[in-house]
Amino acid sequence: MKPKIDINCDLGESYGAFKIGNDAEIMPHITSANIACGFHAGDPMTMAQTVTLAKNYHVAIGAHPSFPDLIGFGRREMQLTQEEVKNYIIYQVSALQGFAEAARLTIQHVKPHGALYNMAVKDEELAQAIVDGVKTLNPNLMVFAQPKSALAKAAVKARLRVAYEFFADRTYNSYGSLVSRKQQAASIQNPQKVVERVINAITNRNVLAFNGETVKLGEVHTICVHGDNPAAVKLAKALRRGLEKAGIEVKPVGSFI
Repeated sequence: MKPKIDINCDLGESYGAFKIGNDAEIMPHITSANIACGFHAGDPMTMAQTVTLAKNYHVAIGAHPSFPDLIGFGRREMQLTQEEVKNYIIYQVSALQGFAEAARLTIQHVKPHGALYNMAVKDEELAQAIVDGVKTLNPNLMVFAQPKSALAKAAVKARLRVAYEFFADRTYNSYGSLVSRKQQAASIQNPQKVVERVINAITNRNVLAFNGETVKLGEVHTICVHGDNPAAVKLAKALRRGLEKAGIEVKPVGSFI
C-alpha cells in the first residue's frame, strides 16, 4: 500500500485592495486549503472566492483562525482568556462554515494561524481553549497540529481527529519549534531542499534542525507550504511532483485518517 500525505497551504489571505500570495496558481498543486477567516487576513469576498476556487480543484477546505490582529497579520502574541479564545474560534470557523454551506461543501479541518498556533505548541490552557471551540462547534472537524504539541495532545484527549503537520518551507529549532521569522534563515525557498526534507520527514519521521541536530517528529499526515512565501507556487509544484515520483500518494488528509 502506498504511503499517503496531504499538502496544505494557507490561502485567502488577501484583504480588500491588498493582495497576498497567488491562490489561483497554488491551488492545483495542493489537497487542503487553510482559509483565513478575517481576524488576521481575509474578508467576505476573499473567503467566498477562495472556497469557490478550492471547490473547482477538488481541494478540501479548512478554517485558519487567528488572534484578532489584522494589523500584525496574526503574528503577535496576545494574552486572552480561555473563554475569549474559545469564542474567537467559534466565530471564525462559523464564518467559513457559512461560505462552505453556500458552496455546498463541508469543512474538513481547523488550523490555527501564526502566534495562536505557535503559542498552542506549549501553552496547555490556550490549546484547550482552541479545542473547546472546535469541539463545541463541530466535533467532526479535524485539528491540524505539530506532533507532540499541547494542541495535539488536547485534541486527542477530546477525541478529535488530529493531522500531524510538518512545515516544508520553515526551519526548525532543536526542540521542535519553528525558527522565528525574525531570523533570516527561518524560511526555505529552494524547491529541491524542500522536497528532500519532506520525503525524509515522511519516511524517517525526523527533520534536521537549524543547528544540525536531528529532531524526532513521529508520524506526519500533512505538509504545509505557506502561501505568502515568495516561492510558494514553485515549492508547491515541486513538492507535489517530487512526492508522487517517490511513490507517495497525495490526497486530502480527511480521506485517510
